[in-house]
Amino acid sequence: MIIFSASTATAQTAPAPFTGHDLSGTYACTGVDGHEGAYTSTVTLEMDKAQSHGTRAGYHFKMEVPGYGTYHGVATADGDIMAITFAHEDPATQDYGTGIAKVTRTQDGKARFDKFYYEDAYKGGNTGTESCVRN
Repeated sequence: MIIFSASTATAQTAPAPFTGHDLSGTYACTGVDGHEGAYTSTVTLEMDKAQSHGTRAGYHFKMEVPGYGTYHGVATADGDIMAITFAHEDPATQDYGTGIAKVTRTQDGKARFDKFYYEDAYKGGNTGTESCVRN
């Protein structure tokens, strides 16, 4: 015979308020794509304040590449590490992937991130790097 005991539900506490560095803003970027070569882009990060707690933050991500199009995605940061998922607005391109970035500050104090990304479907597979500095 199996006996089950009722347990008292514990009250959930509210998440800790966000105490990290808000990376929201517009960034000027330069990159090198494994298939397309050198490029420039503008990245916009917008923090989702309701989903950001302690040193961890969630962001809405948008990247605009002149002459190529717009990518949408999300980013999550934990201290000075950020993960980014992105997808080109035209799904037929199969231009989507995941990046990991290290967040630092420039000598004049501006936020900067340096990203490595991987795309498994784009033109048979692809990687690239990108450096972005907040305006």
